[in-house]
Amino acid sequence: MTISDKPEQIRNIAICAHIDHGKTTFSDNLLSGAGMMSEELAGKARQLDFHADEAERGITIDSAAVSMVHTLKQKDYLVNLIDTPGHVDFGGDVTRAMRAVDGCIVLVCAVEGIMPQTETVLRQALRERVKPILFINKVDRLIKELQLTPQAMQERFIKIITNVNKKIQQLAEEEYGKKWQPSVQDGSVCFGSAFHNWALSIDYMQEKGITFQEIIDAYQGEDGAYKALAKKAPIHEVVLNAVIKHLPNPVVASAYRIPKIWHGDVESPFGKSLLAADKTGPIGFVVTKIAIDPQAGEISAGRLFSGTMKKGATLYLNRAGVENRVQQVFVYNGAKREIVDNVPAGNIIGVAGLRNAYPGESCTTGQQTPFEAITHIFDPVITKAIEAKRPQDLPKLVEVLIQVTKEDPGVQIEINQETGEHLMSGMGELHLEIIENRIKTEKGVEVITSPPVVVFRETVTGKTAEAQEGKSPNKHNRLYFTAEPITAQMRDAIKAGKVPSGRVKKKDSDLWAALVEAGMDAKEARSVRDIFNGNVLIDDTRGIVHIGEIQELVNDMFEDVMMKGPIANEPCFGVVVRLLDAKLHEDAIHRGPAQMYPAVRDGIRSAMAVAKPLIYEPVQTIMFDAPEEYVGEISKLISNKRGQLLDMQAEGAMQQITARIPVAEMFGMSNDLRSATGGRGSSSVIDQAFERLPDELQDKIIGQIRTRKGL
Repeated sequence: MTISDKPEQIRNIAICAHIDHGKTTFSDNLLSGAGMMSEELAGKARQLDFHADEAERGITIDSAAVSMVHTLKQKDYLVNLIDTPGHVDFGGDVTRAMRAVDGCIVLVCAVEGIMPQTETVLRQALRERVKPILFINKVDRLIKELQLTPQAMQERFIKIITNVNKKIQQLAEEEYGKKWQPSVQDGSVCFGSAFHNWALSIDYMQEKGITFQEIIDAYQGEDGAYKALAKKAPIHEVVLNAVIKHLPNPVVASAYRIPKIWHGDVESPFGKSLLAADKTGPIGFVVTKIAIDPQAGEISAGRLFSGTMKKGATLYLNRAGVENRVQQVFVYNGAKREIVDNVPAGNIIGVAGLRNAYPGESCTTGQQTPFEAITHIFDPVITKAIEAKRPQDLPKLVEVLIQVTKEDPGVQIEINQETGEHLMSGMGELHLEIIENRIKTEKGVEVITSPPVVVFRETVTGKTAEAQEGKSPNKHNRLYFTAEPITAQMRDAIKAGKVPSGRVKKKDSDLWAALVEAGMDAKEARSVRDIFNGNVLIDDTRGIVHIGEIQELVNDMFEDVMMKGPIANEPCFGVVVRLLDAKLHEDAIHRGPAQMYPAVRDGIRSAMAVAKPLIYEPVQTIMFDAPEEYVGEISKLISNKRGQLLDMQAEGAMQQITARIPVAEMFGMSNDLRSATGGRGSSSVIDQAFERLPDELQDKIIGQIRTRKGL
């Protein structure tokens, strides 16, 4: 508690890596080193995997926060650490953890080297301006299994470090790409074995006089000789020393992170307080995770960027638009929560009482510009219908589903009050399976689910020849729309986050500049009214008196049609809708929502219907890893699933095969892969995009979706 008041002695960090490279084992060691758990259990207890299903499957599903104290040169430091999942289905959790921290430790396995998921987590970190350092894990396997000489080991390390630095250079913004390269010389690269609790870095070796040869001897000596290494070079000491030396404290980090993640006025009192991480300023708190605790109810964990969080404070939730009172404030002590009176800026804390908060919410003193929304690299592509087994559980199921979206915003839930059917969309089969399992075991609701279906996307490929009319039921208002596809340059700019999404307020010169940079005409950029899910609404009308009064209604229905397109009620992407002309009734009473909504909806739908609409399907780029003799089997598997082979590379005795496969064909793929490779193959997702569904399948699939939805 004493240190939490001295921001220059705080470090907020996350651990991120590819699945099974040893993150949770590694965090255990750091905890035991700080005296938070026994040394014997470290690396086996997996203290941060709280849920039963995490222990069963041996993977991390939820990110978990812990705090510990580390002493370096007689000075105490507070390290707030978040352990994140590595499996691609839970990538959203990594993105949210990155918002809360200023630095991260990237773990790479010495045997496997840099993997697709390592690249994804690096991209997520650098996007939030989080500074990386590197830890090369599982070095014991290089000695015991591969029996490398010290020379060969160093070559292996250099190769990994060069690869990581190349990726940082590619993914980071220019000024950080060069500045943030981890290097062996200054000790920002460590290596060791989390399982055997030892680690080394160059400066530690010089300080304590340890050589490479000693490590190799320890593994070649009698059994258990390596245990002495854990006493000589304990992992927590080496790694936390590197964290304190090379990762920034909250005051330093806020100065360059805030302009990237908060787009308000930096000259305002709130802006100045954020930049300085000022504990006397107004409160600025971002929720990054919500945990449901049986005793304390909903706990919103997140990062306090400004002000001092006190029990009883009233906070305004900028996205929900309501005020909530803080009932309790927690800090993390190891993996346990402790109730405290107040905590100053720069810390990772838990707050109870924010009933209306969702992850990504900005909670401030009074209304302020919210922080940038936390965007995920991938969209949910698989949907299941879910219903309660017993009718009397219906009200409880609705409650539970709302809780689920709070705990994991990567899940999208659509609740249909009329039919009692609820749709649950997620990143992949495993993702939905785990959520379904948790609803049954932890929330105690018995549910039945339908077989999973794929979420398609609708778009247009041509331009509407003549404007299509939408008229209001009372025939007094007529609106004219056209639709056309978005340019490739603009689509990339929106996907990369250069063009922010959302409704356009009065004057937004930053947005106009971004649109012009993405290839839009300067005059046209000023008539953009709404950017929603990669679709754009442009107002091309001239001199219409009451247009301002109906603008919000037009935006509402534009978003509604983009959520449910004209072909089969699937979401749309890459559509530019233009409002060309409007004939409006003089009297405001005749152009309320009941009149305008149908007019706008029909107009946009018929404009899209004559602009050659098509269906696109989600396609994932996947990397397979398997021994050479199974390459034939894997390529057979890929062609059976309408996939295309992109690339093959040999990594030692293993082959890495990259392919693109439609998500619709991927159900049960993990089982097929296991049987094709005798259990020795693995796969991971690298990227996801939407591609045009082949023409011969268009009508068939559209027919199936329409039948399923009863259209």
